[in-house]
Amino acid sequence: MPELPEVETVRRGLAPVMEGILIEKAQVNRPDLRWPFPDNMAGRLTGKRVLALRRRSKYILADLDSGESLLIHLGMSGRMTISGQTVGEFHHPHPVPAKHDHVVFNMAGGVRITFNDARRFGAMDLMQTGSEETFWLIRDLGPEPLGNQFDEAYLIARLKGKNTPVKSALLDQRIVSGLGNIYVCEVLYRAGIHPARKAGQLSTKRVASLVPLIRDVLVEAIEAGGSSLKDYRQTDGELGYFQHRFAVYDQEGNPCPTPSCETKITRIVQSGRSSFFCPQCQR
Repeated sequence: MPELPEVETVRRGLAPVMEGILIEKAQVNRPDLRWPFPDNMAGRLTGKRVLALRRRSKYILADLDSGESLLIHLGMSGRMTISGQTVGEFHHPHPVPAKHDHVVFNMAGGVRITFNDARRFGAMDLMQTGSEETFWLIRDLGPEPLGNQFDEAYLIARLKGKNTPVKSALLDQRIVSGLGNIYVCEVLYRAGIHPARKAGQLSTKRVASLVPLIRDVLVEAIEAGGSSLKDYRQTDGELGYFQHRFAVYDQEGNPCPTPSCETKITRIVQSGRSSFFCPQCQR
């Protein structure tokens, strides 16, 4: 599932062709994805101008001049691709409609944005702009890891006394939003912390060290366009490239990248998810 860097990369790709632009026609080609679309979604989007594109955790929020905001979740295989755009001397023509093109935004100026989702785990919904912190999908989310509310004091307080593994704690969206399996594995490797260590047993110094490492990994991944493992693509169809920098994720059996460490990367399963780590470097 796309994590924060992938969603932020998509948001940045969409911003130049959506922000300030009118949705001339919205097409909704099925009644639902992961759950039903809101009533008359196509009609509520058609003729509306996109004022701003924001991201909250793994959701993209498009604020409209109607006073509503469109929530977009990519799910497991969702892609948003842009066509009809001219970049320099190159024009990207509209492709032939595909089987899983479920929602299409025809923007003023000829650009088309297509939401394609083969597995249909994605979602879209509408809410009143400014009400997202009470919206059922967002209200229980923790702070943004790249925001000011997420700092050393906050994380120390939230992990204090927790009997769950630190890997599970960092994946808990109520503690910090947007982190997923890939980037938590990479963060814990950089911190030298075993994923099965109890969160409440870590020293305050070690917990504090996680905050800048989380930010570093996320910023690097965003700059690389995210990680493409199966379905994820950027809005121009290009792959992300952070997967080429993985130190431990999906590296089972490969040697640890730490200089002078010859230990092989190990995989364990925690709460149904694979955790990759170096048993020598991570304690």
